[in-house]
Amino acid sequence: MVTLAKKVLPKTLACSSMPMRLYAGETQSKAPPLVLYFGGGSFLARGFGEDECPAARALANAGAVVVEADYGSGANNRFPQVLDGALGALHYLKGLRKQLGGAKSLLLVAGEEAGGNVAAGVALKARDQMGGELAGQVLLSPMVDPMMANGSIQTAEALGMGRRWSDGWSHYLGSGCGFSHPYAAPCLCSRLSDVVPTLLVTAQDDPLRDEGLGYAERLAAAGTRVTQYVFPAGSGWTGIYRREGGAWTTELTTQFTRFVGTLGS
Repeated sequence: MVTLAKKVLPKTLACSSMPMRLYAGETQSKAPPLVLYFGGGSFLARGFGEDECPAARALANAGAVVVEADYGSGANNRFPQVLDGALGALHYLKGLRKQLGGAKSLLLVAGEEAGGNVAAGVALKARDQMGGELAGQVLLSPMVDPMMANGSIQTAEALGMGRRWSDGWSHYLGSGCGFSHPYAAPCLCSRLSDVVPTLLVTAQDDPLRDEGLGYAERLAAAGTRVTQYVFPAGSGWTGIYRREGGAWTTELTTQFTRFVGTLGS
């Protein structure tokens, strides 16, 4: 791939839907992919924090322009307001395609843990309301199952680790009106046809492994092109929940590069 000196980009964007922070690598192609990224925090995190998100940085190091959207700092950081704002952020990023990348830049959504839920919900909503604009989604240990009844999450519960997710679901769903809504709980969606190509990343020792792989399986059964990567136990992948980097970021960069190379083919 021929690379060019990266564009001089602002550190933040003034999107009315939610605050945004930009990540870009040292070099970019003429039309780098544009990624709308949603961080983790179990729906309980408030704001970006001072440190960069390691996974967002890994995607930027793969040549993407990554725009991290802060869906948690506003007063309406619950469903469905979060999804409304996230789709508005996607429209906003689409409008900046030429400014941030190029006319042919692919538009993707991505997210980790609770942010993986938001990304998956946005992908479904974009399918229904933005026909053909989204090129792919990247789901990193997505938190997509409010039932919390699968094997890997039950293991986490036994170790006393599951409270963060149960509290997060209670906050995000509020009165429960979104408990079975497909945009809020993608794993319960009964209509998964025509969803964009998907990269799903998890790990053998990931408490959210089973729900992520289960969602990937259902997407594939509905005709979506799905790429899975499962880190071995002990890889450090679960540090993603604490916004910790590690050796896994290099492999994530590789997997993302390969995935983007398949889009449009």
